[in-house]
Amino acid sequence: MSHEYTADLLRTALASRNGISEKKMFGGVCFLLNGNMLCGTGEDRFMFRVGKELEAEAMARPGAAPMDFTGRKMGGFVYVDADAAMEAGLESWIDLAARFVGSMPPK
Repeated sequence: MSHEYTADLLRTALASRNGISEKKMFGGVCFLLNGNMLCGTGEDRFMFRVGKELEAEAMARPGAAPMDFTGRKMGGFVYVDADAAMEAGLESWIDLAARFVGSMPPK
């Protein structure tokens, strides 16, 4: 799956939510909730910002892996295999990330 394809999947899943914007970042597209990074795209995977408190819950889900964009783990962020995320329901991953990001003050 290309970045654009995974971005279109996220756009569709996020269409009914308020406060969503998008920005090119990390070599793909990131989606922000009230100005705070929520999720993004990658080659054959998604990225979700779940926060450190929800990281263990996220990592227990199929297809999840630590985000290591710079060669070291970025706490509170996870990569999720695109097929696994779609099988589990992309909205459930967005809901998990929104639990954390939605509690942050708007930027």
